[in-house]
Amino acid sequence: MRLLLVGAALLAGLIAILFAIGAELAIETHAGLMHERPWLSLVVAPAGFAILAWLPRRLFPGTEGSGIPQAIAAAMSDDNHVRRQLLSLRIAIAKVFLTLGGLLSGASIGREGPSVQVGASIMHLLAGRKRRRIASSRDLIVAGSGAGIAAAFNTPLGGIMFAIEEMCRHRAFRANSTTLAAVIFAGLMSLAVLGNYTYFGRTPAAIGWPDGIWPVLSCGVAGGLLGGGFARLLIASSRGLPGRIGVFALSRPIAFAAACGLATGVIGLASGGLTYGTGYAESKAALEGSAALPMAFMAMKMAVIWLAFVARIPGGIFAPALAVGAGLGSDIALLLPGESDPAILVLGMVAFLAAMTQAPITSFVIVMEMTANHQMLLPLMATAVVAHGISRSVAPVPLYDALSHPWLRRAEMRLHRAIPASKEKLPPIQP
Repeated sequence: MRLLLVGAALLAGLIAILFAIGAELAIETHAGLMHERPWLSLVVAPAGFAILAWLPRRLFPGTEGSGIPQAIAAAMSDDNHVRRQLLSLRIAIAKVFLTLGGLLSGASIGREGPSVQVGASIMHLLAGRKRRRIASSRDLIVAGSGAGIAAAFNTPLGGIMFAIEEMCRHRAFRANSTTLAAVIFAGLMSLAVLGNYTYFGRTPAAIGWPDGIWPVLSCGVAGGLLGGGFARLLIASSRGLPGRIGVFALSRPIAFAAACGLATGVIGLASGGLTYGTGYAESKAALEGSAALPMAFMAMKMAVIWLAFVARIPGGIFAPALAVGAGLGSDIALLLPGESDPAILVLGMVAFLAAMTQAPITSFVIVMEMTANHQMLLPLMATAVVAHGISRSVAPVPLYDALSHPWLRRAEMRLHRAIPASKEKLPPIQP
């Protein structure tokens, strides 16, 4: 049983790592194509969005969107049949390839949400054992979700905190070896394949104290308002768009997705290609000081994230949110001359992420691990707390929690529709 747990964790880590490598190749391929012929984005993005909206509806239901709400919904359900509507090996494999297709199309999506759904699906395979199961289905899903985050970004502490803070938001987390073992072995797989790397490299920048209170408060308040407002926009958009646009999105979802792709291509051309993909390269260059982010980057990046979200194509919003936070920090740094710009960029990242997800501990731990900068621990914690407090007044319901309930209802409805009508209408047995 222990070997099965270790094998599943290693497999989840390996898929997440191969996913990361594939994502880099997809982003580089798209960037090379757009560098030679930028106008192709007006063709590639609409066609890609349309295909990626059609495939999940027709062939791979359950792969739409981030993947984190699906994992949370599966953990909330007690029905194993409902869980299989959200987590399976078929869904995991399709999710990887569909997300890579989105990155090839230039969509502003990330791989962290899909990695969570992949990890949860792999670990949930162990729930099919009828005898001597090593852990409950819910614990296996939580463990797989943490393993997916840990392997995706090489952030083992962030994976554990994500499992505790996001996956166990409505119940007490039971400290057990399942989650710890899954995260450890997924992290070991990442070390074996990619080495001991940090996502954004090493960022030694720091801010002084007590003068650092102004960057902390500025990023915390601005990030809290912006992240909370953006989360509220995403929640409202998931329930339907208003007016004629909403009617168009419901009646012709594939054509609507193509229109979202066209708008993504237009914004990408206007930004000089900065808004395509996850935003990792742009954020890393800004942290290193080799390139500056334009003032309009934050607004344009939020727009393309929203377009991918409402088009309902597979892909996460976690990593692109970090790019929005970097843009926020870059804009705030212009108002605070004399402070370290990379340090303020890091504070902007954690502020927007903590506000959007309302998971402050996960946010500052992940950003700290991504930048390998323990000197920023206290400023990151303070910024996350401020941003989280502001965000809760703007968006009372956390983003992934609000998105998970519709997924659970849809899975239950699909299961009920799958029951043959003949079985439902069988006459009672006569005595």
